[in-house]
Amino acid sequence: MPSAITELQPQGLWKHFDHLTRIPRPSGHEAGVREHIVRFAAALGLESLIDRAGNVLVRKPATKGMENRKGVILQAHLDMVPQKNADCVHDFRRDPIETFIDQGWVRARGTTLGADNGIGVAAALAVLESATLRHGPLEALFTANEEAGMTGAMGLQPGVLQGEILLNLDSEDEGQLFIGCAGGLDGTMTFACRPEPLPPGFAGFEIRVSGLKGGHSGLDIHLGRGNANKIMNRLLQAGHECCGLRLASIDGGSLRNAIPRESAAIVAVPDGRKELLAETIRLHANAIAGELAAADPGLRIDIVPADVPEAVIGQAVLERLLQAVSRCPNGVVGMSAEMEAVVETSNNLARVKSDGHRVTVECLLRSSIDASLDELSATIRNIAIGSGAACSFDGGYPGWKPDPDSPILHLMQRIYRQRFGRTPEIRAIHAGLECGIIGNIYPALDMISFGPTIRFPHSPDEKAECASVQKFWDFLVDVLAGIPAK
Repeated sequence: MPSAITELQPQGLWKHFDHLTRIPRPSGHEAGVREHIVRFAAALGLESLIDRAGNVLVRKPATKGMENRKGVILQAHLDMVPQKNADCVHDFRRDPIETFIDQGWVRARGTTLGADNGIGVAAALAVLESATLRHGPLEALFTANEEAGMTGAMGLQPGVLQGEILLNLDSEDEGQLFIGCAGGLDGTMTFACRPEPLPPGFAGFEIRVSGLKGGHSGLDIHLGRGNANKIMNRLLQAGHECCGLRLASIDGGSLRNAIPRESAAIVAVPDGRKELLAETIRLHANAIAGELAAADPGLRIDIVPADVPEAVIGQAVLERLLQAVSRCPNGVVGMSAEMEAVVETSNNLARVKSDGHRVTVECLLRSSIDASLDELSATIRNIAIGSGAACSFDGGYPGWKPDPDSPILHLMQRIYRQRFGRTPEIRAIHAGLECGIIGNIYPALDMISFGPTIRFPHSPDEKAECASVQKFWDFLVDVLAGIPAK
């Protein structure tokens, strides 16, 4: 049955978004949504294709009398970030997203909503379906696996796209036009370790960090929220130094592009230091909670008895691991000198996980300046080398250099003023937009990014503002009608 969101305006867009919430589409599992779009296009008699990278392209002819307009590419990504609260039972590969309306916002129950970038996909589908909108030649490009490496955009082939203007529908602040973005790089430190038998006379515990807000590792990185991996590392360091704590396993964070909200570690301490460990964790938990009282008041730190582990990570490896995580940059590294209140360089210490034979520390580095990204990666490499870990970098993607003289920018500024009576903000975003990658493949494209207001993407608190979705749609319709002749 359709949900209440299908009664919202614009109904065409919300109808398609409601359909998307019922199709599982975490990164790397977009087959269902690809099939949905191809069937949708066929029902409308529109040309579609799926390329080798898993992208879907749909073409729609111009409306009568607008055949001479510049071709426009509507671009959005198919996948969503699968994040849920610890108490939420949800399988992102099978279960639909359950939506509800909360004081003018659309939200999901216990999971990410998928408005990033489902609203953009739904808007493109609504444009393709409409028989009344005025527009020139249209292409809708739905890219694959944006959230986990942008492999769809990277796999896009030259000579496929025919349009001259690309409208990226993946921004999250209505009233802002984005003309630049950060590049990114995945970094991984790997600590090899052989499990060591734990001698008699130890007690086992589980330490848990939970309740953090998390969020988008680019858009929310400046908000000072807690990082579960950094917090856990402080607790483990304190326990190791005063209680002789040994680490059996650790599992912190989930995705590179999400600020880590939770971490769990199985540890052991000598029987005679059980009470000291509990008191040490309590004291540090209180201190950390005080530090995060404003930015992340939901922090919870628990220590509970657990089975005594049979084996632990070697003492030397543990010390080097704790040192490396402690030294690893996290959060904002540098602010832009050119654009006020814009983060230039950052790192998200996203994942710390053991598998019995190694511990991996995964980061996502971002910067709008190539040299700064190189410097940050060198810093992390030096930390790894100094800690005896292997280090690798991959998944790099370019930034998008702002062009203040862009014709589509000037057109959209004028149209926005005419529609809403004010001038839109011109911004660059500290996140990876596919514009940088697509622009490298199609350097002649005139590109811009815009969207409705979405808050807390990449976390279960994600929500989309209903009124802003209507404004986003009205603006998109006006822009399509106002595209100039070739």
